[in-house]
Amino acid sequence: MLARLRGDAGMNTAEYAVGTLAAVAFGGILLKVLTSDSVQSALAAVIDRALK
Repeated sequence: MLARLRGDAGMNTAEYAVGTLAAVAFGGILLKVLTSDSVQSALAAVIDRALK
């Protein structure tokens, strides 16, 4: 039972906070990149080429 209590199998609250913060930061960066004019025009060109 003591070995089970000492295990590092799960994340604690601080690790959840850091993981959540990293996920939000990554999402923000991804949103900024995908909404930029150059990326939108490149995606539109790929979609246009695929539909022709």
